[in-house]
Amino acid sequence: MTVNKTLWVALSLVSTGAWGNPAPVTELGRNVTTNQQLASPASGTLEQRLATLERVVEARAQGQLQMQQQLNILLEEVSQLRGVTETHTYQLDEMLQRQRDLYQEIDRRVGALQTSNATQQSAVSSNANNVPTVSYSSNMSENEAYDKAVNMVLKDRRYEAAIPEFEAFLQNYPNSGYAPNAHYWLGQLLFNNNELAKAKTHFERVVANFSTSNKVPDALLKLGQLAERENNKDAALRFYRQLTKDHASATSARLAQERIDILK
Repeated sequence: MTVNKTLWVALSLVSTGAWGNPAPVTELGRNVTTNQQLASPASGTLEQRLATLERVVEARAQGQLQMQQQLNILLEEVSQLRGVTETHTYQLDEMLQRQRDLYQEIDRRVGALQTSNATQQSAVSSNANNVPTVSYSSNMSENEAYDKAVNMVLKDRRYEAAIPEFEAFLQNYPNSGYAPNAHYWLGQLLFNNNELAKAKTHFERVVANFSTSNKVPDALLKLGQLAERENNKDAALRFYRQLTKDHASATSARLAQERIDILK
């Protein structure tokens, strides 16, 4: 009676599981024999039928285990790819940021020289002694000090050496027209050097003290990135939203909106 009951339970499991979802052929390794045995489960002795059912159930369990292992491997690979994608996205943003800095600095220099030449010609024709209102300083030592610091970044790529140069410039010329640019460059160098607290101070000064500077949007973007590194999602969103609201036409506003879409 006990044996028959065991057989009935095994047959029930197979009818609802193994027969409904047969084990993969590659996992059974004996598909022809097994299928023939399943086609006539009542043939053979009771022990043979039980042995056949046990093999079917075991093969099914092994197949499910291998499928689960393959699924785990795929999930791990997807996670790794996601991490690589995020890293590449961040590196691309950094590269684009450096290119914008370079183009802005070139535009500033070209514009300053053109305006300076126009001012000099106007002064000669009118014989007036007016002070130029452009950002390019009439103090040659100030210009040389700023250009020296910038050239260390753009030409010589001496990033470590450029940090004290910008610090000395800001100490010697705190009211310079180059001050917002110098603070931003210094913040960028410190950011790349992983001196995040110092970098944050200089970006904050750009935003707080030079509201009309074209460096404000980029400084806001950097403050958002710093907040993200500090795992301060609310602060990051606040900086990004301020950037998209107050400087919607800036190139950095697009990057800020992308971060908002990801974080919110």
